[in-house]
Amino acid sequence: MSAFHFLRNLYSLDTLDTRFTNSSTAPIRDTPAQKDDEAPDALAKSSKRQRHAQDVPGSPKSRWNTSEFYVYYAVFIICIPLMFKAVIEVSQPSHPNYEKYAGLLSDGWILGRKVDNSDAQYASFRDNIPYMAIVLILHPLLRRIYNKVFSTEVLRPAQAQKTGEANGSIYSRSTPDTVDVESEQRLTFDLYFALLFILALHGVSALKIVGILYINFCIATKLPKERVPVATWVFNIAILFANELSRGYTFKGMAETFLFHSPQAISAGEQIDAFGGIIPRWEILYKITILRQISFNFDYLWSLDQRTSSPIEVNIDIPSQTDDANCLKKKQLDPSSLSERDRISIPAASSAFTFGNYLSYALYSPLYIAGPILTFNDYISQTRYKSPSLSPNRTTLYGIRFLLTLISMELILHFIYAVAISKSDPKWDLYTPFQLSMLGYFNLHIIWLKLLLPWRFFRLWALTDGIDPPENMVRCMSDNYSALAFWRGWHRSLNRWIIRYLYIPLGGGADSGRISRVRAVLNLLAVFSFVAIWHDIQLRLLMWGWMITLFIVPEVLATIAFPKRRWEGWPNAYRSLCAFGAVGNILMMMAANLVGFALGLDGLKGLVWGILGSWEGLLFFLGACGALFVGAQVMFEIRAGEARKGVKLKC
Repeated sequence: MSAFHFLRNLYSLDTLDTRFTNSSTAPIRDTPAQKDDEAPDALAKSSKRQRHAQDVPGSPKSRWNTSEFYVYYAVFIICIPLMFKAVIEVSQPSHPNYEKYAGLLSDGWILGRKVDNSDAQYASFRDNIPYMAIVLILHPLLRRIYNKVFSTEVLRPAQAQKTGEANGSIYSRSTPDTVDVESEQRLTFDLYFALLFILALHGVSALKIVGILYINFCIATKLPKERVPVATWVFNIAILFANELSRGYTFKGMAETFLFHSPQAISAGEQIDAFGGIIPRWEILYKITILRQISFNFDYLWSLDQRTSSPIEVNIDIPSQTDDANCLKKKQLDPSSLSERDRISIPAASSAFTFGNYLSYALYSPLYIAGPILTFNDYISQTRYKSPSLSPNRTTLYGIRFLLTLISMELILHFIYAVAISKSDPKWDLYTPFQLSMLGYFNLHIIWLKLLLPWRFFRLWALTDGIDPPENMVRCMSDNYSALAFWRGWHRSLNRWIIRYLYIPLGGGADSGRISRVRAVLNLLAVFSFVAIWHDIQLRLLMWGWMITLFIVPEVLATIAFPKRRWEGWPNAYRSLCAFGAVGNILMMMAANLVGFALGLDGLKGLVWGILGSWEGLLFFLGACGALFVGAQVMFEIRAGEARKGVKLKC
């Protein structure tokens, strides 16, 4: 297999997540059991199939080899090196502002350069990568040892039943007894390892975590079903605020509050708090667990309405042949090859909703710290039947992509000090408009990478452990022009969680009528309010959430004012019109994210004034808009190329 074929497969959507290339309603028929010596040939054949795949009928022709796009290539060849040059120049020790942020830099390991490790959130991940890598290797090995030590007679190959053929390979399907035992064995290991894991991470605070989880479990299983939805949301939002305001319920703080400032109690509380584990601030990580709590409660609640039917039979609505009424038809499903949508929507068996399984899910170690988010139904389904999307080859390629991304981040942090500069309250007038804009741009790229790397690391850990959670980041930050589409691809698992557990239960989008549209607006306000509060209880992030909501409005209005069907006779003009709109979208998204995650409102004001406060800056701004116009055209063609192959990511 050539290097080109390898890179083509390494950076394919299928390697990133098979959900991007398979319909969510169709079972995945990929063959997971390829031998290692067959892997290169398999990858080469796959690459060949991709090259010679027929375009979808009716799709627009490719523009990559047109004279228009050759002009765009020239713009890319000129602009990209200049962009890097601008920020590398202002990150040199010879720059006048260097002394203001030099104290924020740490000793590096690349060519004698300092490293910008000043972002506390990413620094906590970067500094612990060696230890987490050890855990990633040990966790699957310990599971294998556990499975061998506690194996039972029911797990014999003689009990396997051969089923049909898929993609040229014969699958083996276990008997129901085998599946039950294997699932129970896996869930038991998940529980024991998770309890040890949070004990190491949070010390005595692990008791607080289990206590909160137990209260949430009781809300789902003890309250009357009609009270569960409201009680679930009230309890979990209250926990968000309580965790933040009490800073994790320290024993010292509880002694001061409830024991009337008793010196002995306060001293004892301080001693107990000293056993806080590796990460004493457990409440920071617990936000992801709150989402799992809500997922369990609603999956359990919705399962109560389907207890009388088989877990592998679902009712589907089909139009009646005789009248307008709908009738129900039973659809028989194979539980070992469910589609992703079925894994999420079909409830787990009633016996699966135990406190032990709930703890195994809520505290599942690979996804506990940062996600991605997996629903309870999906988790239980994957513990029973391994997803066909999992294969050693795909996981290896995914791991290589993670390592290459990590190296890219290291190079950026060693040569571009955008984060440290923004934290040092610099003199903005010492930078040219181009340098200022590139500092803001690369600041956003570092934000993207600092979130991408932990998400991909923990997803890689889950993949090596036999669980396939959704990929959180679909596209590169620079490959986004729509505010609506951007939020579908940024923290994708959270977006899907919100749709299932919040947006649809609230009523979803507007139908027809004034009342429905008002309700849709209120639903969006509720969604963005929850997202802002969930991220952090800070005014800056609330402002970010409402800015995002505000910036979506122009895109929605433009879509209504300029529908595509009215421009069918002028496709090139419509494409250019959309590109002009995309430029505005990109500028607004950059502003909102710089406020929420980097500079704050005051910092953004200084940055914008430095760019637009002179004629030179205004001329540069017009040139930058032209470059963004070119970038938008390339983004359109990337998505058109995906559509030609039948791939629609909606982002």
